[in-house]
Amino acid sequence: MADISMTETSKTRRIWGWWMFDWANQPYNILLLTFIFAPYFTSFVAPDPVTGQAMWGWMLAISGVLTALFAPILGAIADNSGRKRQWILLWSALYVAGSAALWWAVPDADTTTIILILVAFAIGMVGLEYGIVFTNAILPTLGKRSEWGRISGTGWALGYIGGLVSLVIMLALLAEGDDGVTLIGIEPVLGLDADAREGTRAVGPFSALWYIVFVIPFFLWVKEPPTPQRARGAVKRGLRELKNTLRALPGRRSLFAYLGSSMIYRDALNGIYAFGGIYAAGVLGWSIIQIGVFGILAAAVGAVACWISGKLDSRFGPKPVIIAMILLLIGVCSIIISTDRTMVLFIPVEAGSTLPDIVFYICGALIGVGGGSLQAASRTMMVRQADPERMTEGFGLYALSGKVLSFLAPALIALATMITESQRLGVTPLIGLFALGLVLLYWVKAEGEPEFR
Repeated sequence: MADISMTETSKTRRIWGWWMFDWANQPYNILLLTFIFAPYFTSFVAPDPVTGQAMWGWMLAISGVLTALFAPILGAIADNSGRKRQWILLWSALYVAGSAALWWAVPDADTTTIILILVAFAIGMVGLEYGIVFTNAILPTLGKRSEWGRISGTGWALGYIGGLVSLVIMLALLAEGDDGVTLIGIEPVLGLDADAREGTRAVGPFSALWYIVFVIPFFLWVKEPPTPQRARGAVKRGLRELKNTLRALPGRRSLFAYLGSSMIYRDALNGIYAFGGIYAAGVLGWSIIQIGVFGILAAAVGAVACWISGKLDSRFGPKPVIIAMILLLIGVCSIIISTDRTMVLFIPVEAGSTLPDIVFYICGALIGVGGGSLQAASRTMMVRQADPERMTEGFGLYALSGKVLSFLAPALIALATMITESQRLGVTPLIGLFALGLVLLYWVKAEGEPEFR
């Protein structure tokens, strides 16, 4: 667990270094997955928004399967080799390469270019997900059990703030609106061509550069505690111990139920993140600038909510926080599917009314509250459920549970969109996924398995 030989200064520095990983990687979620690149891809790169939403959904499903296949195996190997930082460096390279390549997502791209862009995004996404697996496993070494909730929540809050800052920079200086100027009324900086959407396309290289700069404190300050494991034979030992863990998993009722529950509700949450901006562009007709402002609101409110929920997590435990946030997100999804340009909560509105926009902005703030708080509390809950000696393997299983069905929400959205030919009705399956995840929480022990407390 926490290294008691560390000075208070070195402990604080390790925590800040760990927090900076959240700050560094957040643009992939905020800028690329949700508010800038995803809606740009469906609106300008793909043949049309409906086809673009379906293509995006299948890409996310495939990248999720790739993560699910190898995360537990790699986690088990890392626990035996004791070299998490070297693995994280590899995942960082994938993150940077995948995001930087998005510069070539030109408007009205041909089929080959579209496929290459989707592959590049998937590579960066896999790097992000694997990196999170390995850094999450470091959480229990950063403080006492009673501090985990606060540390996790604050980390997620700082990640939101990092995403917020990066989003403001993109909107103010780079991403152009339909009129060719940025949010503050200037042409994209660095001589970027607004007609070719170079300002918006720069979101990929910008995210890569952001990560390179801000991940440095993590590698400088987060040293790995001494470990008795040796690199030699790590693969064989890791695979053997993973096999034993999987065999014993059904007997660990609380962990088994939690992995199942989080598998479902995190998939639904990822569906909101992945398609929120796309929905706003296709259903409400929002510009990239409007979607960006929506993202600023969500990130700002989410940062405060994560900080508060982290304190609630430390005081009451993660389970009540998780339940409350799932209920909140079910309500948000219900509002979203009942709102478009012609109605709010299925009630017709006058043509040209701004009420749908206002309601969706409110939904954005609530997504920020629910999403960040849910993920931070879920990370803490996994630490409580896992074997302290097999923490990276545990988070590998956590990633597996989050990814083994990660194709489900995107695939259901893609399928529902194709069947109904409606982007609004296409997100309906998310409500059922959240509800199922909530039901499975009944069998989860709030404090985890007795032998690991």
